[in-house]
Amino acid sequence: MNSFKKLVSDTAIYGVSSIVGRFLNWWLVPYYSHLFLPQEYGIVANLYSYMAFLLVLLTFGMETGYFRYASSHKDKELVYSSSLITLFLTSLSFLFVVYTFSDGIARWMEYESHPEYIQWIALIMAFDAFTAIPFAKLRIESRPIKFAVIKLVNIFCNIFFNIFFLSICPALLKSNPNSIVGLIYDANMGVGYVFISNLIASGITLLMLLPELRIKLRFSRLLLKEIVWYSFPILIVGIAGMVNQNIDKILIPKLIPDDQGPMEQLGIYGANYKLAVLMNMFIQAFRYAFEPFFFSQAKSENNKKGYALILKYFVIFGLIIFLGISLFLDLFRVLNIIDPSYYSGLKIVPIILMANLFLGIYYTLSLWYKLTDKTRYGAYLALIGAAISLIVNILFIPMYGYMASAYAVLICFVVMSVLSYLMGQKHFPVDYPIKRIGLYFALSLVIYVLSVIIDLPTGVLTYLYNFVLFSIFISVVYLLENKEFRKFLR
Repeated sequence: MNSFKKLVSDTAIYGVSSIVGRFLNWWLVPYYSHLFLPQEYGIVANLYSYMAFLLVLLTFGMETGYFRYASSHKDKELVYSSSLITLFLTSLSFLFVVYTFSDGIARWMEYESHPEYIQWIALIMAFDAFTAIPFAKLRIESRPIKFAVIKLVNIFCNIFFNIFFLSICPALLKSNPNSIVGLIYDANMGVGYVFISNLIASGITLLMLLPELRIKLRFSRLLLKEIVWYSFPILIVGIAGMVNQNIDKILIPKLIPDDQGPMEQLGIYGANYKLAVLMNMFIQAFRYAFEPFFFSQAKSENNKKGYALILKYFVIFGLIIFLGISLFLDLFRVLNIIDPSYYSGLKIVPIILMANLFLGIYYTLSLWYKLTDKTRYGAYLALIGAAISLIVNILFIPMYGYMASAYAVLICFVVMSVLSYLMGQKHFPVDYPIKRIGLYFALSLVIYVLSVIIDLPTGVLTYLYNFVLFSIFISVVYLLENKEFRKFLR
C-alpha cells in the first residue's frame, strides 16, 4: 500500500477508538455537569490533572523509546520484553509506595478525608502505565483494529459503570430500598464513583491485553540503558507537557482566594476545557498513526515533501474544527448540553481550541529532533513552554481567574511551535508551505472575529450568518487545494 494512503488508513482506524471513543466518553462531561455542582466536578478535574502527571512519570518516555529501538534493533522481542519488565517493576514499586503512605499523600493533596481516592488513582495509573508498551506494540506492528477495539471497550466500560453507579443504582434503591444493590452502592460516595468506574475499565483493558504478554521474558540491561538514555529527554518533554496542559487545574485551587470559590471556578474551567475535546480527538488519532509513520519513512527519498504536505493538511482540518465549534458555540447553551451553572466558562472554548491546534502543530514539527536523535532539544522546548505556563498562571490567576489559565495554554503552545519550526529548519530543514498555512490562519481568525463583532437580532439569522462564514473558509480551501489534495491522495 502507498505509504501516505497507509497513514490516512491507519489514522482513520485509530480515529475509531480516539475520535468516536473519546466523543462517547466526552458525553460524561455534560452528564457530570447535571449531576455534580461545579465545586464537586472541580475534584474530578483536580485529581485527573495529578493523574496526567503520574502517567508521564510512570512511563518515563519508554513508549517513544520502544518505537525507536523496535524499528531499528535486530531483536525486536528483546526490546519489547525489556521494556515490559521495566514498566512492570516500576509500576509495582509505585503502588507499594502509594499504599504505604496514602494517608500522608492525601493530606498533602488536601484530600485527607478521602485517602481511598489516592489509592484508586494509583491503581489506575499502574494499570495504564504497564499497558502502554503492549499498546505501542500493536501500533508498531500495524494492528490498529485490535488497538481500536480494546480502546473502545475501555471507554464503553468506563461510561457504563459511571451510569450504573451514578444513575442506575440510585434509581433502583429509590424504587426498592431493600434491593441487593445496597450492598455495592454507597450514596455518600459521590464523585468517588468516577474513579471506581475508571479503575474497573483499566482492569478490563489489562485483561484484554494478556495475549500480548505471552512472550519469552528476556532482559538486557545494556539495551535498557540505551532506551532509557534515549527516552529520558522524552520524559522531560512529557513532564513539561503536563505542566503546560494541567498545571492550571492544580494551581487554580491554590491561587484563587477561598472567598471566590476556587473549586467552583476549577469545575467550570475544567468542564468547558473538555468541550474543546474534538480538537484533541483529531490530534490524538493523527499522532497514533504519524509517530510510527515518520520513523518508518525516515529513509525515504520523498519524506520531507510528505512531511510538508502533512503539516498543511493537518492545519486545514484543525482550522475547520476550530471554526466549526467556535462559530456555533451557542448550541451548547441552546441544547442544554451542559448545566447552566457552567455557562460562564464557554468563553474559554475558542481559546483552548486554538491552543490545542498549536499543540498538534508542535507535535507534527517535533519529528526533526526525534529523527536526528536530538531529543534533548525537545526537552528544552518543553521546558520553555512549562516556564511560560507557570509564570503566566502564577502571575495572573489571582487577578483574572481561569481566563489567565486559558491564555497561558495558548501562549505556551504558540511559542513552542514557532521555536520548534525555527530550530528544526537548522537541524532537519523541511520546506513547509508557511505562506499558505499563514493565509489559512489569517482567514480563519478574520472569520471568527466577524462572527463575534456582528450581533444579529435573532438566533436563526446568527446561525445562517455563521454558516455562510464557515462556507467561505471551506470554499477558499477547496479552490486552493483541490488539485493538490487529489494528487496527494492518489
